[in-house]
Amino acid sequence: MAYHDDLVNTIEHLTQAGKGILAADESTGTIAKRFDSINIENSEDNRRDYRLLLSTTEGLGDFISGVILYEETFSHQDATGKPITELFLEQGIFPGIKVDKGLVHLSNTESEQTTQGMDGLKERVEKFRDMGARFAKWRNVFRISDFSPSLVAVKTNAELLARYASVCQEAGIVPIVEPELLIDGDHSIEHAAETSEVILHEVFKALFLHQVALEAIILKPSMVTSGKAHAPFSTPEEVAEYTLSVFRNHVPAAVPSINFLSGGQTPEESVQNLNAMNRLGPQPWMLSFSYGRALQDQCLKAWGGKAENVSAAQEALLDAAKANSQAVCGEYQGG
Repeated sequence: MAYHDDLVNTIEHLTQAGKGILAADESTGTIAKRFDSINIENSEDNRRDYRLLLSTTEGLGDFISGVILYEETFSHQDATGKPITELFLEQGIFPGIKVDKGLVHLSNTESEQTTQGMDGLKERVEKFRDMGARFAKWRNVFRISDFSPSLVAVKTNAELLARYASVCQEAGIVPIVEPELLIDGDHSIEHAAETSEVILHEVFKALFLHQVALEAIILKPSMVTSGKAHAPFSTPEEVAEYTLSVFRNHVPAAVPSINFLSGGQTPEESVQNLNAMNRLGPQPWMLSFSYGRALQDQCLKAWGGKAENVSAAQEALLDAAKANSQAVCGEYQGG
């Protein structure tokens, strides 16, 4: 592999003990919803200012090893002309890039989706590698319903994740492989566990067929939980038990790290669930986080689009990052 050393160095950096990955790769449309919640305009200036706030949070690198960015952010700079990516690097936080092009309807299915973006992927990956990206992310989603996930959705999306991962590794970029099982609905945790097993089986089968080096990927899956409408929602102990049971059977030990997504959980639920897993002792892989909203929620509210609130917002971000860092070590005490 031409970029073997680059892949190894990136993986070693991203999997530092007690650290996780910040997902700040919201598309222009997604961040509009976040900005609507604090009543500010979704302008490029506001998007730049908010991501500058994230990149200049002093001490963030103590808890965060990498940050996933949207392509627009790679062109943004501070007042002195320094790129945001360099500001993150100065804190020891490797920049990564979201390279998929979003979700579209999967034909001949009941409202299932697949991810677009394979056309021109090699060129995009190489472009952002040259701009400083050390890793990438591609997300596929699966939904539990009476008709889904269908076999065609599972196989199609697993194949896409594997093709994307192979393109990334060929270019010296570590791929984050993200098969997200949505927690919308009232399904039980047992149903979620069965579905997760099917998805993970197909994903790793496809990765094997495409000769993806498992030692140089990061898996970003959903935790195994009941649906949000299920009463009661899964406890941290249940989430830990079911998640680890499924993953021990379907995720090879060669994978260095599983960085969970929060996927609709509250910030407190996501940190408690991660903490419960790590309290069960060492696993074949590092168990960490790659959260977006769960890390940024209080930060965004504290900021409110006002320059005088930047320090308070950064403090909120740092608190959330520290709490999840503690959860990676199984040492989170709550609050």
